[in-house]
Amino acid sequence: MRAIVLLLFSNIFMTIAWYGHLREQNVPYWKVILISWGIAFFEYCLMVPANRIGYQAGVSAFQLKMIQEVITLVVFGVFAVVYLKEPFHWKYIVSFLFLLGAVYFMFKK
Repeated sequence: MRAIVLLLFSNIFMTIAWYGHLREQNVPYWKVILISWGIAFFEYCLMVPANRIGYQAGVSAFQLKMIQEVITLVVFGVFAVVYLKEPFHWKYIVSFLFLLGAVYFMFKK
């Protein structure tokens, strides 16, 4: 559970680093890159321990990656709707359900 919490916070930092600048089109690329790198540092400080903790707890690398991708999509979905003010379409829900199916099969014994 600790690994999942760390992955959640890691993905919040990652999403802000990668997409937070999209509303600020007047900021030069070099500034955006430096700011994003600074934010991404904190993402790595959470992601690396999350993966190690999860792996030591018996979660495979494939499973960790799948968990991380689902968390990324949830965090990004909230971010895109709330911060970027993008519309949320029904096809995104269908796509997400297919990904959850993939997670189910990833963990199926």
